[in-house]
Amino acid sequence: MFKWRRERFAEANYPFRKQVFSLVNSLLLWLSVTNFIVIVYDFGFTHSPEVETLLGRFYSVSLLITCAALGIRLGLLPKGTVSRGARLAEYTVFVFQLITIISRFLLKGWLNEHVPFVRTLFFIYLLFTAVFFIELSKISLSFYRVKFSPALLYLIGFIVLIIAGTGLLLLPTATVQGISLVDAFFMATSAVCVTGLSVVDTATYFTHTGKVILLLLIQIGGLGVMTLTSFLGFFFQGAYSYQNQLFIREFINEDKIGQIVRTLFKIIFFTLAIELLGAVLIYASLDASLFVNHADRIEFSIFHAVSAFCNAGFSTLSGGLYHPLFRNQYNFQLIIALLIILGGIGFPVMFNCFRYFRNYLEGKTSRWLHRQPQLPYSGTLNVNTKLILVTTASLLVTGTGLFYLTEHSHALAGRSGYGQFVTAFFGSVTPRTAGFNTVDMIALTRPTILFYLLFMWIGASPGSTGGGIKTTTFAIGLLTTISVARSKDRLEIFRREIASESVRRAFAVMLLSFLVIGLAVFLVALFDPDKQLIEIAFECFSAYATVGLSLDLTPTMSSASKIVIMVTMYLGRVGTLTLLVGLIRRVKNINYHYPSENVFIS
Repeated sequence: MFKWRRERFAEANYPFRKQVFSLVNSLLLWLSVTNFIVIVYDFGFTHSPEVETLLGRFYSVSLLITCAALGIRLGLLPKGTVSRGARLAEYTVFVFQLITIISRFLLKGWLNEHVPFVRTLFFIYLLFTAVFFIELSKISLSFYRVKFSPALLYLIGFIVLIIAGTGLLLLPTATVQGISLVDAFFMATSAVCVTGLSVVDTATYFTHTGKVILLLLIQIGGLGVMTLTSFLGFFFQGAYSYQNQLFIREFINEDKIGQIVRTLFKIIFFTLAIELLGAVLIYASLDASLFVNHADRIEFSIFHAVSAFCNAGFSTLSGGLYHPLFRNQYNFQLIIALLIILGGIGFPVMFNCFRYFRNYLEGKTSRWLHRQPQLPYSGTLNVNTKLILVTTASLLVTGTGLFYLTEHSHALAGRSGYGQFVTAFFGSVTPRTAGFNTVDMIALTRPTILFYLLFMWIGASPGSTGGGIKTTTFAIGLLTTISVARSKDRLEIFRREIASESVRRAFAVMLLSFLVIGLAVFLVALFDPDKQLIEIAFECFSAYATVGLSLDLTPTMSSASKIVIMVTMYLGRVGTLTLLVGLIRRVKNINYHYPSENVFIS
């Protein structure tokens, strides 16, 4: 009877509870945005003692209001509306806010002496930042309800991130002596587009805060803005609508609607796991005498693991990996090369290979333990994976041989046999959108530069953190040319016929890449007529393919040429064909055919 009365009371007060819940949500959203802006201001500028006092009072009042609002929302939160992980995250933030309030206002500092991490305002910054991302993630999925095409939303996401990154890099505490607007915009674009081209020396120009900002931009840009926001949106929202899933499918190259959530989680998990493993291996491969202290060694390992896996090419060393203390660290260079390959091979390929080896091991285990016939596993590698693996392996072998042949008496001279192999292998990996250099780029021979142009143009694989026209595009174009030469009316690979749409898209991507790179070379040569044409072409190829290798031309460019390179980096990251799809209205299915007629080609 009492339970029935409680249910009737809850139903009668449901409209009121809904209004309060909506009001608290709005309050937390705007309060979290305000807190985040104040934190950015606090971190980005130096303050007088009076301003520091005002900021301290603001944090105290805002902490009380945020904690109270979060507690009310958790009390009113309907069951089943969010996932367990989201509820646990909010409860965790709420509990730590209570601990901080008790420490600051009730126990008069007693807890500060026993719990060190509550002693400074940094813990409050973390709490406010966590609430900001929670609230931002809750509204991220609402953007998919806007009547934009997925391609256009993808383009806008990168622009917003570049603008935000530019503003953060302009903060006085991000650089040692300040930075111009054009240079900040260039560095933010290069980081978000995971290119690695720099107009300033990253090692000496940016402070610790500035390097952290660059690292965050690299990580978000490498994962993809929409991928990260979609993951956080699902985590804190609990479910996707069908429209959300249709939008997200375009960003993560997933054909099956029901696998979207699983694929998002796998992308985030694989990325963080590989980067963590890479950081551990880098840490173990380097001597402690190369660093000032233990913390410096950890920061170096994390930065380069993230930069390598995201194919960004940024380094905290002056001169990149050609730094005198690191140019002969061959084990370290091999780890960087492997991270570059994993990041550039694409998430779909990694997932497909993972399933293949899992099925293989399950079949072997079943046969060994239960004496049952081995489970079939030979058909789990799809055509896309096979094509990417074969093309990637061919490029690595060819590139290593070419680099050894062209640089045996130059860049490789004086190195040991193992050092020559690692340097040549690294030289075949890095031009495919990585951007790290272990040799003096200016001293490379002309044949090396020419095959570097080809490798940069090809780039990494689809669904990866790299750029270029992609390995599958190059492979389909090459195989189609051979197929035409053999007078075949269709393209067949691994006993599968490739759809004509894929062939058309491949040639469209190749043509558009030449148009963009050609226009970029023309404009830079127009704005900087004193520069060598080979250097300009190398820089433009590197920008479009988001490689980051440079013949030391970028820092000496004019502002107009820097803007051209910025646009080229952006187009190379988002894809020129994606830009056209986002801007040009799609044609509906055509239900008629004109009479066909041949056109003379050659």
